Amino acid sequence: MPDGRHEEEQAIAGTGMGGTMDLGVDEAETLEKRPEGPDGSGPQDKPRSLWSDAWRDLRRNPVFILSGLVILFLVFISLWPSAITSGSPLKCDLSKAQEGSQSGHPFGFDGQGCDVYTRTVYGARTSVAVGVLATLGVAVLGSVLGALAGFFGGISDSVLSRITDVFFAIPVVLGGLVLLSVITSNTIWPVIGFIVLLGWPQISRIARGAVITAKQNDYVQAARALGASNSRLVLRHIAPNAVAPVIVVATIALGTYIALEATLSYLGVGLKPPSVSWGIDISAASPYVRNAPHALLWPSGALAITVLAFIMLGDAVRDALDPKLR
Repeated sequence: MPDGRHEEEQAIAGTGMGGTMDLGVDEAETLEKRPEGPDGSGPQDKPRSLWSDAWRDLRRNPVFILSGLVILFLVFISLWPSAITSGSPLKCDLSKAQEGSQSGHPFGFDGQGCDVYTRTVYGARTSVAVGVLATLGVAVLGSVLGALAGFFGGISDSVLSRITDVFFAIPVVLGGLVLLSVITSNTIWPVIGFIVLLGWPQISRIARGAVITAKQNDYVQAARALGASNSRLVLRHIAPNAVAPVIVVATIALGTYIALEATLSYLGVGLKPPSVSWGIDISAASPYVRNAPHALLWPSGALAITVLAFIMLGDAVRDALDPKLR
C-alpha cells in the first residue's frame, strides 16, 4: 500500500445539495475564507456604514488633514491664548505706534501702539466663538424647521417656503447695517443672533429636501406600516440618513460666518472696541496702510487662513459623504 505521507490529504465539504465531495485541504480552506472588503484590506464581517466609509476616506485626504490641523491650532489658541503670548491685547504704548517688528514683538505695533501679534492671537477667540456658536444655532434652528416642514408637508411646508423666500430676499450686509446699528452691546451675542436670523433658511431648505428624499425610502414606509410613531420615524429612521448634507453645508458656512463677523466689525456695526476682533483691527489699520502695512497684513492673513481652512474642511467632508463622488 502507498505510504500515507505521500497521499494528498483530503477534506470533506458540503455541496449545498445534500451531498459531499472530496476536496484538497487548500481548496477547503479557500471555501471557508470570508470575502474580502472592497479595498482588499481583509475579511469583512459586515458592510461598513456611510460614516465609517467617510471617516476612512477623510483620514486619507491631505486636504482634510491640513485644514484639520489648522482648525485645531485655532481652537487651541482660542481657548489658551496665553500659551503662545504673554502680553495683553489692550496694553498699548503710543510711543511705539506704527513701529515694525522688534524683539518680543514679531508683528510690530498698530496705530495705537498695541502689539499686533498679541491682538492677532486674541482675535482668533472671537472669530472661532462667533463662527461655531452661530453655526450651531443656524444648524439646529434650520434643521428642526426644515425637517418638520419636509416630514409633514401641506400648509406647514408652504408657509415655511414663503418665509424662507422673504429671508433670502434680504441682503445680508445691508440687513446687518440696519439691525445691528441700533444695538449698543459690545458682546458677541447680537452678531451671533443676527447670523442665526438670516442664516437658518439655507439650512432649512437643505434639511427639508433631505427629509423629503429619506421619508420615501422603503425602510421608512415599512416602519410606518408596523405602527412606528412620527417621532420615532423622524429620530430613528429619517434624521440619521438626512443629516449628512446639513453637516456639509454647515461646515462650509462656518467659514463664511467668520468672514461676515469681520465684515460687520470692519463697518462698525459688529463688535466694537474694546473688544478684540480681526475685523476691528483691519478697520483700524486701513487708514495708515502705507505707513504701517504690517498692522493690516497680519490680521487679514489670519482671517483669510481661517476662512480657507473651514471651507477646505467642508469640501473634504462633502467629498467623503457624497456617494456620487466615490
